[in-house]
Amino acid sequence: MISYWKCKEGFDEINLWKSGCWVKVDNPTADELSVLQERFDVPLDFIHDAEDIEERPRVDHDAGWMLVFIRVPRKHTDDDTETIFSTAPLAILIRDDVFITVSYYDNEVLDDFIAWSRRRRFNGCKGHDLLLSLMLSTTVWYLKYLKQMSNMMNAAEDRLERKMDNDELMRMMGIGKFLIYFITSIKGNATVLARLKMRLRSLPHDQDLLEDVEIETQQALDTAEIYSNILDRQQETYSSIIGNNLNRIMKTLTVVTILLMIPTVIAGYYGMNVPNGMENWPHGFPFAIAVSVLLMAMGYIFIRHSKFFK
Repeated sequence: MISYWKCKEGFDEINLWKSGCWVKVDNPTADELSVLQERFDVPLDFIHDAEDIEERPRVDHDAGWMLVFIRVPRKHTDDDTETIFSTAPLAILIRDDVFITVSYYDNEVLDDFIAWSRRRRFNGCKGHDLLLSLMLSTTVWYLKYLKQMSNMMNAAEDRLERKMDNDELMRMMGIGKFLIYFITSIKGNATVLARLKMRLRSLPHDQDLLEDVEIETQQALDTAEIYSNILDRQQETYSSIIGNNLNRIMKTLTVVTILLMIPTVIAGYYGMNVPNGMENWPHGFPFAIAVSVLLMAMGYIFIRHSKFFK
């Protein structure tokens, strides 16, 4: 779908393209791509690259176009209603008074940016300033999703403290995977921002806005890395706890096995089909039981004093 947005104290949708407006393209069809090529002479190869979910952030130039790929965060639910965080490519094309964004994957960044522009009566409508504003909004959404991941980590930790559950451990592993996706994408966006900073030196742009994007991007990267490190420490701790619990269980089973061997040996000795002096004694069986219990008790006391349980 192709929509046109004109900025005047915030973005409002218009029916036809006007100079300086934002051309917002969502999951375009082949016919819509033909319209873009005929009207704006856009490089279709670059737009087709946006279909690749793994497309890396980068900056290119082609036929007067500044072509930028950034990765935006997205959130959705799977068939089991589990929250899934990921990132997706967003293509941005700038030339003279034409500003185009192309996205093949649903995300909250662009629609929220439009709503925010209306609330704040945004006037940064120039191509490069709009690009920086979109990157700033992208970084803000990274921080929002990172906060949600932190809440998920805390909730999973609380549940694991009450009961060690495999589902919660798998959920923690999933959050770790999401954090890796975020860290990789934010680093890619930071690289794009560094290249843009060099290219924008000779172009009109809002220097304060550029600095804000740099600060927020670094903050998002630091936050994601901190959460990732915390999660790694938590997983190591849970692995140690599970290992300690397993060792304790194995110690208990070993003690039980050793103690049960005592009556087994005695029963085997007195059960042999050879004369032992007790075959005609009416108290032979109770005596064997008493000896077994006594030896088991002595064995248990010995094990306790040998600090086997510690």
